[in-house]
Amino acid sequence: MQTSTTKTVNATCPACGLLCDDVTVSWQGPDAKLDVTVKSGKPCGKTVAFFSRPLNAATPMIAGKPVSLVEAIAHAGKLLQQAQMPLVAGLSTDLAGFRAAYQFAHPTQSNRPQANMMHMNVHSSLRNTKVLQSTGWQTTTLTEVKNRADMIVCIGTDVVHHNPRFFERAVWTDEAMFTDASARKVMYLGGDDLNTAPGVSPKGELPTVLPCATIDLPEVTAALRALLQGKVLKVDAIAGVKVSALTQLVEQLKQAKYAVLIWVAKDLDFPHAELTIQNITESVVILNQQSRAMGLGLGGSDGDTTVNYAHTWLDGLTLGEQDVDAHDLIVWINSFSPDKPMPNVSQPVIAFGHPDTQFTTPPEVFIPVATPGLDATGTLFRVDSSVVLPLKKVRESALPTLAEVLLKLEAQLA
Repeated sequence: MQTSTTKTVNATCPACGLLCDDVTVSWQGPDAKLDVTVKSGKPCGKTVAFFSRPLNAATPMIAGKPVSLVEAIAHAGKLLQQAQMPLVAGLSTDLAGFRAAYQFAHPTQSNRPQANMMHMNVHSSLRNTKVLQSTGWQTTTLTEVKNRADMIVCIGTDVVHHNPRFFERAVWTDEAMFTDASARKVMYLGGDDLNTAPGVSPKGELPTVLPCATIDLPEVTAALRALLQGKVLKVDAIAGVKVSALTQLVEQLKQAKYAVLIWVAKDLDFPHAELTIQNITESVVILNQQSRAMGLGLGGSDGDTTVNYAHTWLDGLTLGEQDVDAHDLIVWINSFSPDKPMPNVSQPVIAFGHPDTQFTTPPEVFIPVATPGLDATGTLFRVDSSVVLPLKKVRESALPTLAEVLLKLEAQLA
């Protein structure tokens, strides 16, 4: 929608896995400050920061010195021709960007080797993948949470550090179809430095909090799972959590019409955290034998959900961890988060990303590319994997997309 003085775009925000699609971005003139609003309430800090990023100088560089795009691509081509074991990493991009990166990493020409691939969030996303691969799980969607959940248990997380508008859009909403949203019970089980204020109901009812350190969640979730199975624990407390409190939680979960157990893999940052996630998902399985419950892994950033799904379609396998030191060239892709620096490596680096991408050491080649949802259109999967949302081009920009640059590089190599 446009007027003679104001431009307005109804946008989807890719700053977190919720992909809030009720965002409106308005400004007057090319140099005016953006005004970011949402349908109800206030936009979160992540949304404002994403859409307010300035469009700074976007000059390709070789070893920190400005060059033309042609020169940068030519130099990148030489590095790729010399590489024997390249790694395409970071992969902070949208669906079209990842498809281009996948094709680039799997060349049909015999004169260069295939490259391994690794997303910047692989360490946390693999915690979920290992559970999904080994036992499977029963999970729900944000829409089902909004419409049906009458009890929500956040385990080891407050959610809002990663998905700031979760409670606004999926919990305390007037749009629930099959339950009274204001009467929902919210509980927090374990976690460090939690912000539980969003869990307060519109009626002022405080959430129940069973505190324990994140590192103790393996024991506590194992105890919860055992109690759900009808086992007797011959102790008074587990890692400071009273067994009587866990027993009461079990009874509440059994009585709920639609209980949802939520976790965020990034917040479970300890060895073998996948076993804790498995305790949560298997607790859901036990509950579903006689009542109704679902799990929901939240978080999501930098297109990790989209990249993991697309890699599985194209390759048959999910993305895994790679030994960075075993590769002689790193191709780093970071379209969404310029404030996230890449790992400090000794190998040559070819980097594609936002003009403000941070580097400890200037890469051998840096080519700035468009940010999907800001400088270019795009597509992403929401964190609950049930919805694919389009990203709109919000502002005018001469930055090329990642796919366009990789096609030029492919032509250089051919």
